[in-house]
Amino acid sequence: MLIGHKRDDGTKQSILAHLTGTADYAERFASAFGESDCAKVIALAHDIGKYSEEFQKRIEGANIEVDHSTAGARVLADNQNSPLGLLAAYCVMGHHGGLPDGGSKSQHQSLPGTLYYRLTDSNIPDYSSYLEEIELALPKQPKCWSLVRDIQKENVGFSLSFFTRMLFSCLVDADWLDTEAFMRNNSVKRRNFESIDILLNKLSEHLKGFDNPEKEINKKRTALRDDCIKAAKSKRGLFSLTAPTGSGKTKASLAFALNHAVKNKMEHVIYVVPYNTIIEQNAKVFEDILGASNVVQHHSNIEYDDQDPRRFATENWDAPIIVTSNVQFFESLFANKPSKCRKLHNIANSVIVFDEAQMLPLPYLIPCVAAIGELVRNCNCSAVLATATQSSLDEYFLPLTITEINSAPKQMYEDFRRVTYIIEDEPFSDERLVSELSNYDQVLCIVNTRKKVQEIASKIDHAYHLSTTMYPTHRVKILKEIRDKLDNRKPCCVISTSLLEAGVDVDFPAIYREKAGLDSIIQAAGRCNREGKNSPQASVAHIFTFEGANPPAIFQQNIAAFEHARQNNSDIASLQAIECYFKQLRYIIGQEGLDRKNTVQQFNDGMCNAFSFPFKTVAEQFHLIENEQRTIVVENDSSKTLCNLLRYGKPNQSELRQIQQFSINVYPRDFENLCQRGQLEVLDNGVAIINECFYDDKFGVSL
Repeated sequence: MLIGHKRDDGTKQSILAHLTGTADYAERFASAFGESDCAKVIALAHDIGKYSEEFQKRIEGANIEVDHSTAGARVLADNQNSPLGLLAAYCVMGHHGGLPDGGSKSQHQSLPGTLYYRLTDSNIPDYSSYLEEIELALPKQPKCWSLVRDIQKENVGFSLSFFTRMLFSCLVDADWLDTEAFMRNNSVKRRNFESIDILLNKLSEHLKGFDNPEKEINKKRTALRDDCIKAAKSKRGLFSLTAPTGSGKTKASLAFALNHAVKNKMEHVIYVVPYNTIIEQNAKVFEDILGASNVVQHHSNIEYDDQDPRRFATENWDAPIIVTSNVQFFESLFANKPSKCRKLHNIANSVIVFDEAQMLPLPYLIPCVAAIGELVRNCNCSAVLATATQSSLDEYFLPLTITEINSAPKQMYEDFRRVTYIIEDEPFSDERLVSELSNYDQVLCIVNTRKKVQEIASKIDHAYHLSTTMYPTHRVKILKEIRDKLDNRKPCCVISTSLLEAGVDVDFPAIYREKAGLDSIIQAAGRCNREGKNSPQASVAHIFTFEGANPPAIFQQNIAAFEHARQNNSDIASLQAIECYFKQLRYIIGQEGLDRKNTVQQFNDGMCNAFSFPFKTVAEQFHLIENEQRTIVVENDSSKTLCNLLRYGKPNQSELRQIQQFSINVYPRDFENLCQRGQLEVLDNGVAIINECFYDDKFGVSL
């Protein structure tokens, strides 16, 4: 028997058993987007390099390195009967190290490690004995080929690269699952979740409690929910849910998603959310209705116990309800590493709700929209752009059309108008702002920079401070205190950065917002009179600027677009003003600024260059948050053991996620200032530790 894997107890798995087991998984996974035959052949080919004598010696203990990935890639690339050959070769070649760049077809110009370089490598051990057990023949007319030929011809390269990554996902997840089952003797339990049908029944029972509402505001929320349930009967497609803050979008969108999934026999509902605070808030709503065991959160603030099936589901999203971040979702769709790509095939045949869709990062808007389009057109997905400030993206999704779920969005905005906006033309001094805030028992003030938040909060004795100079678990604790005071009508003044404005469920009678983009201003105003306890006239959102201060560069384009919308619309909170704002903002940024790394064109150019796709290069470039900041870990009683792991050990992935709960990120200038003050212990890996004696209970790390 030729060995594919060997357990510590000496038990062996044949190569044939592993290849056929992996092929069974991959075939099933790819059925979600109609490419089972392709995935099966790729899985059968992925380890045929293990048929070499050299690999068999290695697995029996010989201290030699053997490349077993290039063999299957070479066989598939040489398959002259199918246009799929090179795409399949990428998958096989990358199933351990990640999808490579294509490189140059010219042997003398191709770089080591690229697809074409490895395909011409003459140092691959003889693996021909695979022919005695495995037959490899790719389908001549895969479904994908006709799709990319007919739709969006100018983006064929992007479409094919996306398709390749989906096949790669099927392969690597299948490979890991089959290997895991053998190595652990089938002891790993997965998919301990209830079905979508059962979850819909749970939601329906929950919503019965909101039937026949008496208050007008609840009647409007019920009307939105009914619109969602009606629209859910539609075929798969691209939808928008435009509804103001406080209209019950979270539960209404869940009603759409579950009903739509059942109607169209879809397997997953995935919520994609811009901020971790909103993820946790939405997930709590879903858990209360559907049961915590059915909802998997995948973001940096969550860590599941090793025995919790949800921990395994974060690896491949094999769960009915996933709540994740923009960063996790989109960076995975453009990743090349197996660990990041495992989950992608489980996005297929799903309902995907993009909560606060206006928060799609503008420097990556075009590739993000292109990815959503691929999921809808070619992967049997439905996508919902849910937002209180719809950003009019119709032109970017062509030839797809967006169907609005809300039957009367303009009327709903009038019905839910709870705030009067006052734009302060006279700039504020710090003293004036502090004085005005002191006139309120409960008030929220949002400013643009962390340093300014600390300055204003330091001048008000009992003010709460909230910003990312505080580590995550500290912020959660303070936010709970704020909510308790608001609920019990106790004095509560909060000075915060924008982290409190989007989707965080708090309700203040008045707010102050430093001038920013119109979307930020409206989101901030959504924290004012949220439950409609006061009249709109008595609930004021003050929009102000600081005297003598130039806005940071990151805000200047947004403020310019806001001023344009303000000049052309008498009501800055109207849907017309919001549309005007976003169109002007995208005009100011320009087409190149909406795809800063030229991601889409790189793949289209690769199509014209003998299918030389830059998978590795794009994955290294594609980061929604440009991480120029430096990480600081706060050492206290709760994090001391983790800090010692950073100093003296090598934390595993689980421990690194725990460390993130005690971490903050600062810009290099602030990092250097803290070093000069002697507050940081900088480790060899670049991470710094700050002792709790330099960490303030109110401000976190002082800037």
